[in-house]
Amino acid sequence: MIRVISDTTSYLDPVLRDELNIQIVPLSVHFPDESFQEDRVDYDYFYGKIIRENIIPTSSQPSAGDFLTIFREIIAAGDDIVAVFISSAMSGTYSNACGSKVELLKEYPYAKIEIIDSRTNCMALGAIVLAAARAAGNGASFEEVVEAAYQARDRVHFYFTPKTLEFLRKGGRIGTASALLGSALNISTILTVDMSKGMTHLHAKARGSAGALEKIYQILAADSQSYGLSAIYVHHISAKEKGDEIRAALAAAYPGVPVSVCDIGPVIGLHVGPGTLGVVYSTVRTKREIR
Repeated sequence: MIRVISDTTSYLDPVLRDELNIQIVPLSVHFPDESFQEDRVDYDYFYGKIIRENIIPTSSQPSAGDFLTIFREIIAAGDDIVAVFISSAMSGTYSNACGSKVELLKEYPYAKIEIIDSRTNCMALGAIVLAAARAAGNGASFEEVVEAAYQARDRVHFYFTPKTLEFLRKGGRIGTASALLGSALNISTILTVDMSKGMTHLHAKARGSAGALEKIYQILAADSQSYGLSAIYVHHISAKEKGDEIRAALAAAYPGVPVSVCDIGPVIGLHVGPGTLGVVYSTVRTKREIR
C-alpha cells in the first residue's frame, strides 16, 4: 500500500482526510506562556489571544526524530511513502523529512519513499496531497502517485489578501514603509506564492478589500478561460461569513466546478492575521511546469 503523508498546514477537511487515508504530521505554535500542536488548538482562542495580547507567536516544524518514528512504522509494515509538505522556503518541515528519509534508507535500503516540496501552503498544498491520495486510492503505482502530485503542483494557484499588513510587518515579512503605505491610502495588497521559489510575494495592489477580491476574481476568470478549472477553495481567517459569501459567488460563477471553503490555521495565520481572505484553484490544463 502507498501511504500519503502531509502536514497540518494543508488544512485538509478531516472527513476527506480520513476517507483518503492521509496521515498528517503537526506543526506547532508557541506563545510566551503556552504552546499548541496546530491540530489541537481552537482557532478562535488562538486568534483572539493574538488580538487581546497584541503579540505574534512563533511556529516550529516536526523534528527529524518525529519523522523517523512515523516513517519507520509505515515502512516496517511493508508500505511505501509519498509525502508532500509545506514549502521548504517557508519551513524546515521538508528538510527534516528528507533527513529522516536518508537515515531510514540505511535500515531499509529498498524502501520507497518520496518527499515532495509543495513550494506552497494551505489548500494549494492540500490540492497536491489530494491528487496523490486519490491516485493511490485508485490503485496507481508508486511512480504514478508521485507523478500525480507533481502534475497537481504544476496546476495549483493561490492568491490572498490580508486585512492588514501589520502581521507581516511585525513578523519581519514586509518593510515598514509598505505597511504604512497600505494603511494611509487604503491600499489592499494581493499576495501570491511564487511556485518557482516557494515564497510569498506581492502580486498587485488594489483600492480596498473589495478591489483586491475583484482583481483575484479577474485572475481566476482569465485562467479559467485559458486552462479550465477543476476545483476552487476559498480561504479565510476568522471571517467565515465573508468566506461563505465568496464561496457562493464562485459556485454561481463556475457551475460544475466544486467550490469549498475552509479557514486557515495558526501556523500560516500568524503571519497574515484575522480577516485574511484568499482563493486557491487548480486548473485542468497545465499553466506552467516548475520542475
